[in-house]
Amino acid sequence: MSPYAFHLHLVAWVAVAGTALLYGAAVRATARASGAPVTPTARQRWCLAGGLVALALAVTWPVADLAAHWSLTALVVQRLLLILAAAPLLLMALPPPVIAALTRPAPVDRVLEVVTRPVVAVITFTVIAVGTLITPAVAAQASSGVVRGVFDVLLLSGGMVLWGPVLRHVPGASRPSPIGRAVYLFVQSVVPGFPSVIYVFAHHPLYPAFAHAQVFGLSPVTDQQVAGVVAKVATLPVLWSVAWVSLARAAREDAQEASADVLTWAEVERQLQRAERRQHRALPRRPGGIPPRPRVGIPPGDDGTEPPGPGPTGGGPDP
Repeated sequence: MSPYAFHLHLVAWVAVAGTALLYGAAVRATARASGAPVTPTARQRWCLAGGLVALALAVTWPVADLAAHWSLTALVVQRLLLILAAAPLLLMALPPPVIAALTRPAPVDRVLEVVTRPVVAVITFTVIAVGTLITPAVAAQASSGVVRGVFDVLLLSGGMVLWGPVLRHVPGASRPSPIGRAVYLFVQSVVPGFPSVIYVFAHHPLYPAFAHAQVFGLSPVTDQQVAGVVAKVATLPVLWSVAWVSLARAAREDAQEASADVLTWAEVERQLQRAERRQHRALPRRPGGIPPRPRVGIPPGDDGTEPPGPGPTGGGPDP
């Protein structure tokens, strides 16, 4: 078949429409639960529109077809759309109360607390980005639409892990300093991108799925080299630009503001919930599983029981 033959990708379009519907449902559910209106700002609506457009471009014709069977460059473009465009835009489209509601359950909050630590985020994103580019993984996505869908979701999730420590409106996420964010983005631009260097300098096709395909008038080896260049040319300017903005913000702030971001009520509420969970786990348990009731203001007796109060015979202490 022709690499440019049109395919509808009905399932992909349903997924894009479902993402928009889930966004609206999450906003309405948060408003009902809190009893206060939750209205996305104009900026958040534009971010939602941009994220949906990037998502549609990545998972529908022609990029999805070329990325599946014909071109490593198209596969790299698809991944960049999911990681550098769709993921951060969809995150920025969510109002903080909605993110707080979605991440309030203790297991979800614990995952958020861990994966947004810069070191963990680098390791997690590197495993996802590199793991989906090994030869068996590329062969699997070329032969199965289900595997392609799973990889798309995985890459979108990896993009959210990448941007989690950078976006400041996510309650409970790690909050490195502006300089820390710049260093983090620099590391993220270098460590997960080492396969692109291999693409540029390899002299034979690395993936059998693309070894015999020719698109855009390029041989498989040339297409592979172009893929490596595109990966670097697209990734470095985006991440380094965000890092430069972070450093510029740090230069404008005074010494106190450079070391701490302004806390929102959602952030304070999340930290209080975590402290309450830790305190609950630290309390000793009775045999029935009920923590003992604290006794405030009454010293225990020698045998561990509460001393009797003054009785009708006046046995209590003198006033």
